[in-house]
Amino acid sequence: MSGEDARLTTERILDTIESPCGLAALSAAQLQTLSAEIREELIATVAKTGGHLAPNLGVVELTIGLHLALECPKDKIIWDVGHQSYVHKLLTGRRNRFGTLRQYGGLCGFPKRSESEYDVFDTGHASDSLSVAHGLALARDATGRDETVVAVIGDGSLTGGMAFEAMNHVGHIGTRLVIVLNDNEMSIAQNVGALASYLAKVRLDPRYNRLRDDVESALARTRIGAVMVAAGEAAKESFKQLVVPGMLFEELGLKYVGPIDGHNIEAVSSAMERAKVVEGPVIIHCVTRKGAGYEHAEDKPDEFHGVGPFTVATGKTSSKKNGLLSYTEVFGRSLVAEAERDERIVAITAAMPAGTGLDAFAERFPERFFDVGIAEQHAVALAAGLALGGLRPVVAIYSTFLQRAYDQLMMDVALQNLPVTFCVDRAGLVGEDGPTHHGVFDLTYLRSIPNLMILAPSNEAELTNALRTALAADGPVAIRYPRGFGIGEAIPASPVELSTGESRLIVAGTDVAILAIGRMTQTAEEAAELLAADGVSATVVDMRWLKPLDIVAISKAALSHRLVVTVEENTGAGGFGAAVLETLADLGIEVPILRMAIPDCFVTHGSTNKLLEEIGLTPEGVRGAVLGRLLGMPGVDTMERQDDGASADRYRTR
Repeated sequence: MSGEDARLTTERILDTIESPCGLAALSAAQLQTLSAEIREELIATVAKTGGHLAPNLGVVELTIGLHLALECPKDKIIWDVGHQSYVHKLLTGRRNRFGTLRQYGGLCGFPKRSESEYDVFDTGHASDSLSVAHGLALARDATGRDETVVAVIGDGSLTGGMAFEAMNHVGHIGTRLVIVLNDNEMSIAQNVGALASYLAKVRLDPRYNRLRDDVESALARTRIGAVMVAAGEAAKESFKQLVVPGMLFEELGLKYVGPIDGHNIEAVSSAMERAKVVEGPVIIHCVTRKGAGYEHAEDKPDEFHGVGPFTVATGKTSSKKNGLLSYTEVFGRSLVAEAERDERIVAITAAMPAGTGLDAFAERFPERFFDVGIAEQHAVALAAGLALGGLRPVVAIYSTFLQRAYDQLMMDVALQNLPVTFCVDRAGLVGEDGPTHHGVFDLTYLRSIPNLMILAPSNEAELTNALRTALAADGPVAIRYPRGFGIGEAIPASPVELSTGESRLIVAGTDVAILAIGRMTQTAEEAAELLAADGVSATVVDMRWLKPLDIVAISKAALSHRLVVTVEENTGAGGFGAAVLETLADLGIEVPILRMAIPDCFVTHGSTNKLLEEIGLTPEGVRGAVLGRLLGMPGVDTMERQDDGASADRYRTR
């Protein structure tokens, strides 16, 4: 065998694919080999970087089939959520950079327009793909273009009300659009609701192959059917509703194709070829298996939906807990304890029982637990009704997902001043998931709502006490806490109610007052220690409450220190620092202010520590910013060594 022949036999097919155009030259057997190679690449890469493994393993053949039938980037694919786009990235010229997935400066874990012309839309949240795709299709028609527009949406995302709003509009107008329903019976957790039950019936119906394509002839072969056909269109349509899968979509005005095997490349490609020449909207129902091809992901698709680095052979994640509990775990345990003592407490999640820490509550109190699917608006309005009926609902939800229920938060809960507790998880930077998941806007969008009180606990004990406080309140309370592990603070066996609007003094100093909120309190404490080595005496206050603010603590800090510093893991636009500025302005107190916050931009993806370092929200960053501001203030000379008995570097004032 020549060297060239040896190279050809050892080279992966995947390594030869520079764009989807290369798929057309492959045989059916080669496409199967390519599928296996992609799965190997997915598993090996995500084992190192972490990421959304199970969703991508489930769409390998589906993605190949779509790209075989389409002419991307001319044709457009909108990936709902986008967490299942890794295969798409591998096929569209990013194979050589795939090892940088979700790393700082590397490939994003979601579609990114700035990353590739094949990525049409920056996604990250569920249920919006149909609306975006419909808009693209309408723009195509208005400008006389002819590309095919495709939306790929999971059955979990289809539970979101926005998806139904879009289908209603698409069917009404009759726009040429293809919707690919990736039906794997899951979102992150097992799907719930009537739609999930309906799709299950469609998947399991053995009659679809013989009935779907030609209902007319099926009816004509029976006496009753012939009579129905003769009786008119209405009777025929009624009979179709009884026997034909997919009639829910047909009634909305979408031609239904399926269900088909989403792991059959030829079936997917063929269905797409047929669908893209239909004048009106088409929905292709593909049945797939989440985690397909990797036994650990198949056995535990919820755990491998989004997973950290793991060992391929065992599927075990690389834990760095060091005996610490995550804030999510602390919340989950604390809520169960609270529910033991108060039977009015009920819990609500929007398709994320494990991600929000409510799985333990669901197991302990199944009759008091509600998973509403990917429907945050409904979750919040449901909580309003439960509270109105005398219960104490707790809505556990990610910061960025709560954004989608803002109107319900304001109108259905706060306006009524109802006792609903919002446990806002993933507040602050979340790391590798990037800008669509960073919870850096909640302090801003929450604090403008009347009647809503806002707590931001700084450690595990404070979180437990905050929950007790919120559940005892007469109106709505939001508790925001970060992703990741706590600091090792012991959880109190008997939580206490925190005094409303009262902060916590941690360190008393004389030069600078650092007012911190949430987990930035630890950053402020460490910064104060660094500043002490520079001869700067810093007060550190854990503000606890964003609303109501501790006005006494703020005014005292302003009147007794040369500089007031606010530190928050939220955008600086309208956040905690802005609230302090407003308070001081209202009080007529003038003092130099240094606000440290998330800049007015969408922060990229990368490890949380790296991002905090880049932004300057680290102890060293706070120290440097404080020293820089002090050096620029009137009445302060450059820093020089003084022998004051402690050999400290101090600022000499004139």
